[in-house]
Amino acid sequence: MAARHGTPPPAGRLDELLYLVGQQAWRPDVGVQGVVDWLHRQLGTEVALVGRAHTVELSTSGFPREILPALEPVLTRLATGRMAAAATEVGAVHVRLEGVGSDDPRRVLVLAGADRLTGKEAAAASHTGHIIALLHRARAADTVLRGYQEKAHQMRVALFMALMAGDILLARRMTTGAVPELLGADRIRVHLLRCAPADRDRLAQAHQDPSGYHGRAMMVRCPVYDDHLICVVAEDEDAPPKLGGVLRELVADTEEYALGISAPHPLRATAQAYEEARHALAVAGNTPGRVAGYRGREPLERLLPREEALAWASTLLRPLESLPELTAETTRLALFFPRSGVASLLGISRNTVTAHLARSEAALGLDLRDIRARAALALALAVTALHQDGGPVGAPAPPGGAEPPAGGGRAAAWAAEFLGPLRDDRHRRVRETLRVWIESNADAQRTARRLGSSRTTVAARLRTAERLLGRDLLSTGSGVHELVHAFHFSGESP
Repeated sequence: MAARHGTPPPAGRLDELLYLVGQQAWRPDVGVQGVVDWLHRQLGTEVALVGRAHTVELSTSGFPREILPALEPVLTRLATGRMAAAATEVGAVHVRLEGVGSDDPRRVLVLAGADRLTGKEAAAASHTGHIIALLHRARAADTVLRGYQEKAHQMRVALFMALMAGDILLARRMTTGAVPELLGADRIRVHLLRCAPADRDRLAQAHQDPSGYHGRAMMVRCPVYDDHLICVVAEDEDAPPKLGGVLRELVADTEEYALGISAPHPLRATAQAYEEARHALAVAGNTPGRVAGYRGREPLERLLPREEALAWASTLLRPLESLPELTAETTRLALFFPRSGVASLLGISRNTVTAHLARSEAALGLDLRDIRARAALALALAVTALHQDGGPVGAPAPPGGAEPPAGGGRAAAWAAEFLGPLRDDRHRRVRETLRVWIESNADAQRTARRLGSSRTTVAARLRTAERLLGRDLLSTGSGVHELVHAFHFSGESP
């Protein structure tokens, strides 16, 4: 039998047994089978482990299964605990049976050979049965632990989604009796770590406390992006966040990692902090240290004239009010995540997501595959969220359908500031590529054809633009929406 990392097993009988038992820690299936094979080699008998309904769970290759029907009465007595061990014969085959463990029903270790076992050999079989019982108990404990870890993860995801919705009270109710320290924080930052998918559980478990959280932080496997680990960290005034420092060290030590960090926000603004961390992560991937903080500016929805903007947004979004709540939520999420991610977040199929979006498109009169329509809808949702408690609106809805209101000088200044890093002549081609990319509905192949360049060149310029603008442009999300509005308010969109 091959050993871990290619090293041979020890030659001594006891050493070999201990080695096989140790395999349980990393290959449980090999661990128990290895012990059964070891017993076969020591005693020269065929061995089987019989479980529920008298079925063979595992055995040596030569075990005579045809003897089991004749053993059913004694197997039943051993499995129910009425006997501890038994010896019998089936034809010319000598059989030794040992009850294993304390489960109900118990497993039964069956040894079959041409000769009756000696007292010492029977004792060895009995002791081996105890070892197998311990291995099964260890496997069961490991299964329970994995189940706990997965339930803890599911709880953290649910808690994170409540924070993303800004509902801190709901988050507290979900954790009644074990409210995590994070929910007592006044301000938080979101650290978004890009790492190998297989590393996420290991990192989360390494820093997990007995309550299933991470002190004054919370680490969550992203339910949308397989290589993202979301870390919501309390922004303490008296000390720097411990987990934040750990994440920076991880990135410094692991070349494949990158880290995006949001600005500090109130806990109820976790969604905004998460979006900022996504933008920062896109920048981090193109910087030498692979760590980037969010370069913030006032969001556009705060700069538009309230009355006019809210009237426009209310008119645009009114058709959604007649649709089921799940349809509206699916539409909102689809503005920021791929459809497969929306399906994962809502626990529905991708086809169901497509059906909900088709219903919204029909009601809104918009093609949600068009990047300008998506940008307008996202801005309308942001405007209504900003002013949802602002009282009635007196101004009539402006004309223009999905096109945002003019916005005046503040919106134009916002656009100029947003596009400012591209003003330098060195980045003239990057700016032109972005403009054509938006006109081509964010299709890199069409952009390349219109520019007479390669798709690789377009992709390289988009990555440069991410670094210069501090925005995520290559994922479906708010960075692309902001770029659409920047070109619109700067007068560069046709």
